[in-house]
Amino acid sequence: MRLKDRICIVTGAAQGIGAATVAKLAAEGATVVACDRRVQDVPGAALALAVDVTDRAAVDAMVAEVVARFGRIDVLVNNAGITKDARLVKMTLEQFDAVIDVNLRGVFHCAQAVAPLMLERGSGVILNASSVVGIYGNYGQTNYAASKFGVIGFTKTWARELGPKGVRVNAVAPGFIETPILQTIPDKVLDHMREQVPLKRLGRPEEIAAVYAFLASDDASYVNGAVIEVSGGMTV
Repeated sequence: MRLKDRICIVTGAAQGIGAATVAKLAAEGATVVACDRRVQDVPGAALALAVDVTDRAAVDAMVAEVVARFGRIDVLVNNAGITKDARLVKMTLEQFDAVIDVNLRGVFHCAQAVAPLMLERGSGVILNASSVVGIYGNYGQTNYAASKFGVIGFTKTWARELGPKGVRVNAVAPGFIETPILQTIPDKVLDHMREQVPLKRLGRPEEIAAVYAFLASDDASYVNGAVIEVSGGMTV
């Protein structure tokens, strides 16, 4: 029970890595608030709230409600993210803006909303979802790669700004993970993806959730400003 009595917020919590993270944090003893664009029943969540991370007023209202109910916020997992893929010459401004708004601006909104509360208490953890695409780039993902590179920049900067006052900030960079996002990808492409990974399989959401749980816990008390790649070795 490494997270006993911790109050945790997970965004993008309705499915995939987000839902697995809610369940894992709860299993470790945390009180978890599951946030998504629509309120959904997420196993393990003590509270589910509807919030669009691109809407700053909605984010502020969510944070205020969590504090009113539970008194504080110990951990924020900035998991919410979307993809709208296209090659550079085909990508529309709408596709670009939508991904940047959720994956980058949304992370900024949530972190800025909770950081003052954590600084006041002298403790807290902010965990950001990057991607191996945010380290190495990827064909057809100009917007997604830019957003995930940006999240790494956030992480490094906030670790410097907030670390001296007791707030740790880290990022997780998943590789190919079996989530609903992959349901539209043909089996032939999925097979090719598996072949790129030395472990010869896709990752499971629970394997990413386990890393979030570690980073949220005191076991990672000296980990700050790190980007943990969880990809089965695909970039080796």
